[in-house]
Parts: sequence; C-alpha cells; structure tokens
Amino acid sequence: MDGFLIRFAFSLLFSFSIAARALKRKSVDFSAVFVGIPAMVIHMLAGYRFAALLLVFFSTSSKVTRFGQEKKRGIEADFKEGGQRNWIQVLANSLIATVLVVILTIKTQGQDKCLDTEDSAVVTALLGGIVGHYACCNGDTWSSELGMLSSDQPRLITTLKKVRKGTNGAVTIHGLVAAIAAGFAIGITFALIGLLTTECSLNVLWRQLLIVPIAAAAGLIGSLIDSLLGATLQFSGYCTVRKKVVGKHGPTVIKISGTSMLDNNAVNAVSILLTTLVTSITCLYIF
Repeated sequence: MDGFLIRFAFSLLFSFSIAARALKRKSVDFSAVFVGIPAMVIHMLAGYRFAALLLVFFSTSSKVTRFGQEKKRGIEADFKEGGQRNWIQVLANSLIATVLVVILTIKTQGQDKCLDTEDSAVVTALLGGIVGHYACCNGDTWSSELGMLSSDQPRLITTLKKVRKGTNGAVTIHGLVAAIAAGFAIGITFALIGLLTTECSLNVLWRQLLIVPIAAAAGLIGSLIDSLLGATLQFSGYCTVRKKVVGKHGPTVIKISGTSMLDNNAVNAVSILLTTLVTSITCLYIF
C-alpha cells in the first residue's frame, strides 16, 4: 500500500507539472486539464510504458501543431495559438486507451506483459489496441498538421480531385508519410520501453519488435480512416468573405464536400475506435 501511495503521489505531481507546462505553452486550455491529469495518472499507475505512449503522443503532436503557425493562421478558420485543445478533444484522444489500460491492469494485476497470444490472447489484444489507439491519434495529428504545410495542393481522398488546404478529407503525400512516421514513433516507444519492463522468453522477445511496423501501419490507416470520414460525413465549404475553408453552412459558404453528420471530434473518435479494433485483431494474428 505504501508503494502504491508513493507512486500515486509521484504520478499526480508529474501530471500537474505536465499540465502546467501545457497551459503555459497554450497546448491545452484550462478545461482540458480536468481530463488530461486523470488520464495521465491512470496511465502512470498502470505502467510507465503506457505513460510513455501518452507523453510521446502529446508532446510530439503539440510540437507539430505549433510548427508553421504563421502559415496555418492563414489557412485554418478556427486557428488557435498553440493549437489549444479543450476537454472534448483531450477526451476523444484518450478515453478509449484509458479504458483499455484500466481493463489491462485489472487483468494483469499491474504486471507488464509481452505481446504473446500463447500466454494470453486477451492481454495481447488489449496491448495491441492501446498501441493502435495512440498510433492513430499521433498519425492523424502529424498528417494534418504537417500535410497542411506541404507545397503540394491536397486531393480529396474520395475523388482525388484537388481541393483547398484545410478541406476535411484532403490528403497529401507529405501528410501520409508523416502519419507513418508518427505511428513508427509510437511503436518504437512501446517496443523499447517494453524491453526494460517485461520478461519474455527469447523466442518471444525478438518478435516484440514487430509492433513497430504494425504501429506505423496503424498511423497510416488511422489517418486514412479519418480522412475518409472527414470527406463524407463532415462538412467542408469555402467562405467567400473570410476566404477560408469552414466547417459550417452559411449564406456566404460554397460547399466543397461532405455532410454535417459528424464534427471533427466525432470523426476523430470513430477513426480511433476503428483503428484500435483493427490493430488489436492484427496483433492476435501476428503474436
């Protein structure tokens, strides 16, 4: 019990320090702190490998969001300094993984495990799902934020027609490559820290590195799913007054693509869920 209390206190202190820094750098607003801190504490109590995944996603996505801000200011209709995420955005990008982490901790009693269906198919599926979740989140963020800065004009994923930058569902080669790199970052973090926190037999140990290409693929797949949903179920239009792509209908808005069935947060949540399921099932076959 004493060890748990010490770990909890450390997790809480560390989470508060991360939140304070994020607020200062305008990566999140104050409402996001009430979601982000509990999520980080839960991840750290479950295992440092899971906390590392959350930190890699948050830190790298924040950096790419701040990169090229002046150019993005002229493109994004809802541009925010530092990319300030609110509680809904933080929840959409952490809820599924947090639930999986809690289930996994109960199942393993807090012991970090390897990806190995012979030992436990349930644990392998849960681990794969967590990796897929953060690979998707990271891939979607890197793809949209870095793809927007590409000199190439994006193409709508459903028709491959050239569209304006900022259009939901538009993709570029640079953005797709960024999604793969983002997933790779998640996979390599999970694999390398796992070498320190798990005990696997030799024949199982080397196969853990297969999670790296799986995560890279999950980053790409998550980005593509997000783009497909954005192009079909999320509205995009060009405002002739603001001279920008907007996400709502209006008298001065010319439709580009999509419908108003889902907003950006809902698109993110659905793409994360689907990528999580795909990665989880993939790991059951691979490991």
